[in-house]
Amino acid sequence: MADEAIIKIPSGEVLEEEDDEAPGPTISLPDSGDAGEGGKLGMIVQLVKKCLGVKDIAAMRLSLPASLLEPLPNLEYWHYLDRPDLFAAINDSSDPFERILAVVRFIFTKDLKFVHGKVCKPYNSVLGEHFRGHWDVPPVSYSSDPTQPPILRVHTNVPPTPAAHGSETVSVKSNRSGKSSKSTLSGLSLISTSKGKTSPTLSSAPTSLTGDAGLSKLSLSPLNGSGRNEDKDKDKDKDHIRVVYVTEQVSHHPPVSAYYASCPGRGVEMAGIDQISAKVSGTTVRVAPGSFNKGIYINITSGPGLGEKYHITHPVANVNGILRGSFYITVGDSTIVTCVGAKGVSYRAVIEYKEESWLGRAHFLVEGVIHTYDESSTEHEEWTKVKHVPTARVVAVFDGCWRNHIRWRRTAASPPGPSTSTSVASSPSTPSFSVPSLSETEYATLVDLSTLFVIPKKVRPLERQLPNESRKLWDAVTTRLLAKEYGEATKAKLAIEQKQRDEAGERKRKGVQFIPQYFEQDISSGIPILTAAGRKAVEEELKECSDAWPSSP
Repeated sequence: MADEAIIKIPSGEVLEEEDDEAPGPTISLPDSGDAGEGGKLGMIVQLVKKCLGVKDIAAMRLSLPASLLEPLPNLEYWHYLDRPDLFAAINDSSDPFERILAVVRFIFTKDLKFVHGKVCKPYNSVLGEHFRGHWDVPPVSYSSDPTQPPILRVHTNVPPTPAAHGSETVSVKSNRSGKSSKSTLSGLSLISTSKGKTSPTLSSAPTSLTGDAGLSKLSLSPLNGSGRNEDKDKDKDKDHIRVVYVTEQVSHHPPVSAYYASCPGRGVEMAGIDQISAKVSGTTVRVAPGSFNKGIYINITSGPGLGEKYHITHPVANVNGILRGSFYITVGDSTIVTCVGAKGVSYRAVIEYKEESWLGRAHFLVEGVIHTYDESSTEHEEWTKVKHVPTARVVAVFDGCWRNHIRWRRTAASPPGPSTSTSVASSPSTPSFSVPSLSETEYATLVDLSTLFVIPKKVRPLERQLPNESRKLWDAVTTRLLAKEYGEATKAKLAIEQKQRDEAGERKRKGVQFIPQYFEQDISSGIPILTAAGRKAVEEELKECSDAWPSSP
């Protein structure tokens, strides 16, 4: 393998970039010629049959007809920032307990696309492909009642029926034409028709969402069906904060990408490695983190939480409803949140997703605890379930439905709040507030996901993008898919994939390595490091003037 182009990892593992090095034979699926739902379902059933017994589908060479793909690049689809305002709010409070509570709230909202939208298959990223974008959002504000969740000022509404609007891909379309210099918001867009405060109320019991799997078909297009974005109000607040995101595909086999997000105005940054392992089990596809995916890492770079680092592990997901063609996701296992570098009490959270029954409808239930731990000890590493955590360590509990309403309360072990009030960092429009004083029996809303929707991102117009940027790279495929020219879309897709093989073959012939542009090659820690080019891309995205960019129709 000395002549092959690889990315070397200090642990001894290697990331192969050659198609020839993908494990096992290519799994291919011919186009049935039927672009209707029946034809797609038939192709999906064929694909499932071919994948039975495959150890890891995600690491295989998989060739799908374009008609099965969503006209959306994979790097744009995965970003964990469906609510960038809540990401930015992590460092608002000067109370460390409030900060880890904010991290837990962010976790439940980072993938809202799976709560209100359909499960889809975006394009497979090619080696060296990259994507960048940003969000301009008003900072959250806080109620005079300290037990209530933050008040979110955009994209909070009650959705109409799915029939009231079109496909989630409609809003991508306007960014396809090279005739315009205007940028658009992301295709994963839910447009707000209300900027008012949500009205969470105290709850005495967890909420279960028992709707059928058809809920997974809800699209992510504008709520009001008109495509108008209320956020572009000419008189919008001057206190909007910017969250930027940069990601790059650093390996092809196995598929691995690195990502970085930052909100300098709030002293919060996030980074990680994305890689999944997928396997067909019965009539479901089980999706787990790959070996290079060690979780999400959040770093507090300034403000009250300066020096704190949060590590968030990923749970295991299952894609269900394959044979019915009505996909929906269930989640199992646990997510662990560990805060290190705290100046006072060290906090940790266990979020346990309850296993679904084989019979009946899914309930999407979750429970969890926030507890103290000793950073110098290792005993907490064994606490992966709620029942494992000693009662004396638990300072708060929460439960509910991760697709709807989640409540929380303090426990008897909760430390007394400071006598002085804590204020939100760098937010002059937000009043100071006291640490919540919930009793052991009172529950309050942690987050109500039924009222929250995906905030669309802003992306530079195609004519300003580099050849390997996701939207420009896949433009020929996207344009043809939106025009329902599935045969031509498949040809364009195959041309992109063949170009990647040709480039890999040329590197192999010359004996040179692939070198990522935006991230350092060493990803063994799970925390990617930006290169000079990556830092430049972040700075450029922070300086982009996108006020005049229109929203998608």
